[in-house]
Amino acid sequence: MQARIKNPVMLIPGALQALLALDKSTEAADVPYVTRKLIHLRASQINACSLCVDMHARELKKAGEKDERNFALAAWRETPYFTDAERAALALAEAGTRLADRADAVPDDVWDEAARHYDEKALAALVVQIALINAFNRLNATTRQLVGSWG
Repeated sequence: MQARIKNPVMLIPGALQALLALDKSTEAADVPYVTRKLIHLRASQINACSLCVDMHARELKKAGEKDERNFALAAWRETPYFTDAERAALALAEAGTRLADRADAVPDDVWDEAARHYDEKALAALVVQIALINAFNRLNATTRQLVGSWG
């Protein structure tokens, strides 16, 4: 397998820095690092972004996450490995990633469950993180960026 072009964020001056600044801007919200990485990994699985699946699974492992959680993430609803807050974030991430899959892109029950666990600032951070990982997935999957080619 070969990338179609060099990573687009490396070709457009300032693009990577802008995306990384957007990521950093959410750190002050009360969303745990592991939760952010879980939603990154789940969205990347959905979007078939191999580079991001590999990267975020490695980040979670480095953060001390057990293999069971990484291995079971695609089936998070059917496993006991995730907290209620993580489940709410994962459901929001899936809805925000699969916008065209239903008439109501992000149903009220999904939003309301997330709002039970996260305040407005944290919800905003989750939405930004979901949008950001989807942007990275689209850049990488479209241009067939290779596993291990990032940082």
